[in-house]
Amino acid sequence: MNAPLYNAGILRLAASIAHQERLAAPMGSSEKRSPVCGSRMTVDLDLGPDGRVSRVGMLVRACALGQASSALLANAIEGRTPEELATARDELTAWLAGSEIAPGWPGLAIFEPARAYTARHPSIRLAFEAAAEAAELAAARQPAR
Repeated sequence: MNAPLYNAGILRLAASIAHQERLAAPMGSSEKRSPVCGSRMTVDLDLGPDGRVSRVGMLVRACALGQASSALLANAIEGRTPEELATARDELTAWLAGSEIAPGWPGLAIFEPARAYTARHPSIRLAFEAAAEAAELAAARQPAR
């Protein structure tokens, strides 16, 4: 664990979050807040007829770790199913808690130095928790296929 917690990769991601505009009338929306640090994350999304994320909007008010996690989510969320988002959330949670199985979402290995800092975990999880919940809500509103 010699890598710094806030390294250049984290800071670069934190400054490059895509989809930083809320959707006007999303199919699903979720806001999550970390009581530890006060970070806040809102994810709005729409699902296409195929049940996959077709549009996403985000409002990110988080520390550098939360912002970096939001950037990783935003970079690969389009085209994902609600099930894939729930799996990503669960894998990230388990990995941060000590699982040796790395999450499958692209780029999350950048948080390896943060695994030892449990107080930082809620902020890293926020975007994935909000996205999974928003997708679940959107799926519930989607007409049966």
